[in-house]
Amino acid sequence: MNDIGHASPPSRRKLLALSGAWLVAGGLLGGCSPKAPTFQSTDITGAAFAQDLKLTDHTGQVRTMADFRGKAVVVFFGFTQCPDVCPTSMTTLAEVKRLMGDQGQKLQVLFITVDPERDTLPLLKEYMTNFDPTFLALRPEPSELKAVADSFKIYYRKAEGSTPTSYTMDHSAGKYVFDPEGRVRLFSSYGTEPGVIAQDILTLLNSMEG
Repeated sequence: MNDIGHASPPSRRKLLALSGAWLVAGGLLGGCSPKAPTFQSTDITGAAFAQDLKLTDHTGQVRTMADFRGKAVVVFFGFTQCPDVCPTSMTTLAEVKRLMGDQGQKLQVLFITVDPERDTLPLLKEYMTNFDPTFLALRPEPSELKAVADSFKIYYRKAEGSTPTSYTMDHSAGKYVFDPEGRVRLFSSYGTEPGVIAQDILTLLNSMEG
C-alpha cells in the first residue's frame, strides 16, 4: 500500500547538487551587496540620540534637520566667548569645507550655543561671519537648553567668574555629522584634522549617491 503523505527521500547526488546551487546563488547575491563605507571618525549609525532639532537661527528663522535635506550637516555646540576650543573647531570646519572643493556646497555647519543668556542672535550672526557666511548659529532659549543638550548627549556647565557676566562655559567639544537624509552617522572628536573630517564627509556623500 502506497503511503501518499510520505515522499521518497532525495538521493545523495541530488542533495549535493542542490547544495552547490545554493552556494553559487549565495555567492552571487553576496557579490551584489553594496560595500559598507568605512570612516576614520566614530561611526554611530543607528544611534538613538541626536535625532532632530527645532531652534531659531541667527537670521530669526526656525530650523529643523528637514531644512537641510540633501546636505551633510555638522553640528557643534559652543559659545561666542569661548577662548580657544570653539574658534579652533569652527576654523577647522571652514577648512573642511574648503578641502571638499565643489562638494563643499553640500555641507551645512550648525553652531548651537550653550550660552543663550549672552549669545543674542545679532552676536551669533556676527560670530559666524568670522568663519563662513553659509554657517548657521542656532540659539535655544535658556529654558530649552538642557533638553537640547540632553537630546544630543552634550555636557555643559557654567563656571562662575569674578562677576555675574564674566562666567565661562565648560562643554563637550565633539562634532556630530548627519547624512543628507538627516540621520546622525558620525562623531568626530575635538582635534581631528580637517582632512580626516573632509574625507569622511565625502565618503558619506558618495555612499548615499551610490
